[in-house]
Amino acid sequence: MSLIHDPALYQLRHTLRGHLYDPGEPEYEDACTLFNGMIEKRPRHVARCSHPHQVSAALAFARVRGLRVAVRGGGHSVAGLSLVDDGLVIDIRGLSEVVVDPVRRVVRVGGGATWAAVDRATQEHGLAAVGGRVSSTGVAGLTLGGGSGWLERKHGLACDNLVAVELITAAGEPIRASEDEHPELFWALRGGGGNFGVVTALELRLHEVGPEILGGLVLYPRSQARATLRRFRDFMRDAPEEISLAYVFLTAPDEDGIPDALRGQPAVAIAGLHAGALADAEVALAPIRAGAALDAFEATTYADFQCSLDDPPGYRNWWTAEYLDDLDDTAIDAIVAHAEELPAGPAQIFIPAWGGAVARGPEGPLTGRGARFVVHPLLLWEDATDDARNIAHGRRWREILAPYRTGATYLNFVGEEGTDRVRAAYGPHYDRLARVKAGWDPDNVFRATGNVRATD
Repeated sequence: MSLIHDPALYQLRHTLRGHLYDPGEPEYEDACTLFNGMIEKRPRHVARCSHPHQVSAALAFARVRGLRVAVRGGGHSVAGLSLVDDGLVIDIRGLSEVVVDPVRRVVRVGGGATWAAVDRATQEHGLAAVGGRVSSTGVAGLTLGGGSGWLERKHGLACDNLVAVELITAAGEPIRASEDEHPELFWALRGGGGNFGVVTALELRLHEVGPEILGGLVLYPRSQARATLRRFRDFMRDAPEEISLAYVFLTAPDEDGIPDALRGQPAVAIAGLHAGALADAEVALAPIRAGAALDAFEATTYADFQCSLDDPPGYRNWWTAEYLDDLDDTAIDAIVAHAEELPAGPAQIFIPAWGGAVARGPEGPLTGRGARFVVHPLLLWEDATDDARNIAHGRRWREILAPYRTGATYLNFVGEEGTDRVRAAYGPHYDRLARVKAGWDPDNVFRATGNVRATD
């Protein structure tokens, strides 16, 4: 149908100032290219929005046409929920302004901004927000889902540092949610995912960090996995909250700076940072760095460290995660044994240590935050013929960890694993979330990771 005979489509294109894209246009193809290379969905239209009223117009168009909606920000949803087949994608990357208020120690972030932009802007003031661990991740999606990152043991998850959210509801209405405005919705937004509207801006609390921190990683051959994982566990049980580390099973890069004996070989690493004074950091991290085949810890800025471990986009991805109250020796033995089957290449088993402010966070939708460790298999590969093998390896992790897991999980670390996993993530808070959903999105327009359905 031509625009002349389709006044609704013409009006939307006018409202978007022409930024409505169809299959075959470069901007459409760009929006449909996600971090996870496995995702191949073809929406009917992509609406690139740079103002909240454009988001409202896009939602109104979808409502009239009966189109399903997806919201595309950073594009890091491993399940591909940034896209929808034969529906309307609302691309909010045009809403990317970052404004720092160093006096209030608050940053106002556009809904389509990535953590790289936030980290650079706040670094200029000696401040930082609790962000993720990959700088190209969208701020809104990560924060609404909880927001695990390197500063979490000291300052809590990203959602704990949320001051306010501006969003467009399913009805197309612009609202602001905070502790004083729509407090029940604000409660749901601090961990309940993108189930309640299209975020156009967030305000996040900032913290003094730096100007330099000690960050990086140490690398060991895989033969030392059992001993180094035990050392990591023992160290993190009582580590100061300034220290945030993760244990990683990986294939060592075949590149300059890596010891010849480890290049392209199975290896393990301990990565992370100390967010306090450099002198304190050198002393505190010494036990972890001792005896490493490669010690790449160094003084750096928080913003530089935040992008130093980025996973490149375009790989095929399958993820899952389990919470563990501890890593006892039998759990370590099971993890090390199954990690021997980890496919070579970019795949990783990522085990961040929690505790500290993560466990003390304000009451919100996420349950199980008292877990001390999160085991997060990230299966990444290139060739589609390897899909079955890699996914089978990833699924096997849930069976391996069954005797040790708490049952809860962090939904930003998993793909689509069914409603039981969503309920496990929210636990006793699920029904309360469902009531909030009924009030703001009864028709389930927004089907985010950890989709919550409305109830009476």
